Amino acid sequence: MKARIKAASTLSQNASENAPDIGPLRAQHLKLGERVLATEHGSHPVTVNDAESPLGWLAKRRGRDGHPLVSAHQLQAGEKLRADFTRAHMMPRTTSNWSEAASSGRGNSGVATITDAMIAARQRVNKALEAVGPEFSGLLLDLCCFLKGLEDIERERSWPARSGKVVLLLGLDRLARHYGYNSQAKGGAY
Repeated sequence: MKARIKAASTLSQNASENAPDIGPLRAQHLKLGERVLATEHGSHPVTVNDAESPLGWLAKRRGRDGHPLVSAHQLQAGEKLRADFTRAHMMPRTTSNWSEAASSGRGNSGVATITDAMIAARQRVNKALEAVGPEFSGLLLDLCCFLKGLEDIERERSWPARSGKVVLLLGLDRLARHYGYNSQAKGGAY
């Protein structure tokens, strides 16, 4: 047990110096990894839990040909959809929100405060889902945003086993095209 905690401690220290709040006991239950997050202010290294996202899990797996099941531009498109979905606060609540009732002096009839950033994120999610079409939007929402596993999605939709990967890759290609991500960089003519 002590060796496992020590290994998790080493993992948490090596995974990111930016996240000292991840203790060794918590780190043993996480699969920490480093990513570079590109923002309008530049690139920033961040620590992520690779075991959290089914899309990230698929991106780490290799197919029979030795290539990743999900390519980098498809992963980036799926993560962008998930980030906008999270910013838009579109995840259904599973608990009561007592903070809003206690903090508001007036009766606002339970209407949550919606910011401009949330509205813009909702518009981006809706445009992305319209761009991929109704054939792929439900699958992308389930896998990228609601973090359902591919086997669960196949079972819920009564699809044949391992057919979800093909549909997912087609949907991620459309999503990547919508966001302007390509599998290869294209430069200007010389």
